Amino acid sequence: MFGNKKKEETKAVSKKTSAAPTNALNSLVKGTLIEGEINSESDIRIDGTIKGSLICKAKVIIGPTGFIEGEVKCANAIIEGRMQGVLRVSELLNVRETADVSGEIYTNKLIVQSGAIFNVGCKMGAQHSSENAGKAAKSSAKEISRPERQPAANTKKAS
Repeated sequence: MFGNKKKEETKAVSKKTSAAPTNALNSLVKGTLIEGEINSESDIRIDGTIKGSLICKAKVIIGPTGFIEGEVKCANAIIEGRMQGVLRVSELLNVRETADVSGEIYTNKLIVQSGAIFNVGCKMGAQHSSENAGKAAKSSAKEISRPERQPAANTKKAS
């Protein structure tokens, strides 16, 4: 009766400690180059260079000296440095004034601060930031033509 309770508590504790801490932060420092694929369960800050892919279940921060060339998939992102390639953010993408971003963006929400270089094809909304974004990236990117705005007609008559 009492022995079973201790075993259950031990199992519960071991399950809790096996997961990555929620406040953990991985860091790639300036001067470091990684080529290939990176997978991360917790937040990651990039101040060095990545050529390849980065898959993160949490937040990706590209610092002012950071550079990623390739594909990034994450929950949230803050970009202060450079990013070239495909970026899929399921929640919020924050592009700071020091950022230089080019490529394709799929995100649910977007903030671009004044001064940022932002030369991208961008698709927004929950349907584009989800897993279906991968399918959209494979199909050819087509520009959506939007009619140019016409000046409003002056409705006042001269008297």
